[in-house]
Amino acid sequence: MITVENLSKSFWGNTGPVVALDDVTLDVPTGTITGVVGPAGSGKSTLARLVALQERPDSGVIRVDGFNTAALDPRRLRAARRRIGVVAHGELLPQRTAAGNIALPLEQAGVDGPQRREKVGKLLDLIGLTDKAARYPDTLTPGQRARVEVARALVGDPGLLLADDPTRDLDTDGAAGVLTVLDRARAELGATVLVVTSDAGVVRRIADDVALLDGGKVQESGNLLTLVQDPTSRVAQSLLPEIDVPLQSLTPHDRVAEVVLVGFAAVGALLPEATARFGGVISVIGGGLTRIGETPVARFLVGVSGQEADAALGWIGERGGVVRQTPVRAHVVAA
Repeated sequence: MITVENLSKSFWGNTGPVVALDDVTLDVPTGTITGVVGPAGSGKSTLARLVALQERPDSGVIRVDGFNTAALDPRRLRAARRRIGVVAHGELLPQRTAAGNIALPLEQAGVDGPQRREKVGKLLDLIGLTDKAARYPDTLTPGQRARVEVARALVGDPGLLLADDPTRDLDTDGAAGVLTVLDRARAELGATVLVVTSDAGVVRRIADDVALLDGGKVQESGNLLTLVQDPTSRVAQSLLPEIDVPLQSLTPHDRVAEVVLVGFAAVGALLPEATARFGGVISVIGGGLTRIGETPVARFLVGVSGQEADAALGWIGERGGVVRQTPVRAHVVAA
């Protein structure tokens, strides 16, 4: 759907040129939710504007459905832009209801009344605000207004839905509602979704693929569940539970290892089964559980005691667990 190849973009600042993006390459697979995550100033919003075809890069290529957008004539470029729905923050018209705001792009496109009402009704159902159709923006919560903004971006049936910082300034419930809508847009409408955010929790909740952007460069990219199993991954370090072990909580063990387990079967069964097979004791010293989308993921620091401690850890690794033996003090902090 969208491919970014060797994209660079600079701006003039007070002290000269500022490189916002430097040779960025990114694939957004069709039918997925891809998250671009990074700190403030990493170039995320610049990338979002370029992907939305709102600005042109200094160099590099943006392909929409395989077509190089730089080579399109104005008519085809407008058609390419219509394939991209951009979630616009703070642009709901106060004098129009929720339904009226969603319908506005259809009115501007000359879509007749019955078709508009049918489309708007489906989108209100998608965002869970059918009962708020006649409400004005100032009577909606921030989270509800954000969901209406997503619906308006979807009204033209875009192939790509682009959301830049969709949970900005929202409380926990409001953010969860917006992320649920983005996930439903992919699942029920077949939209490809690109989410740009500084919040790793957004990526953890809904993304299939992720790219870490920092200093205008892509530092890591790939399938999220694959990256969280890489002990060297910065994405994994930001998403997995921390291991923080007070010194006095440690007891003697023959082996200490960091173990990452992915999936219901691995999280629920591998450690108990290893204990049953090899005897001894496997104790969870630190770490915890989280979810990547709907998939449970555990990151534990375990202590293993017994003559077959090495065999137990090897068996866990053979069955999909990521095992890294480590000195105890690598994870010890003073209480």
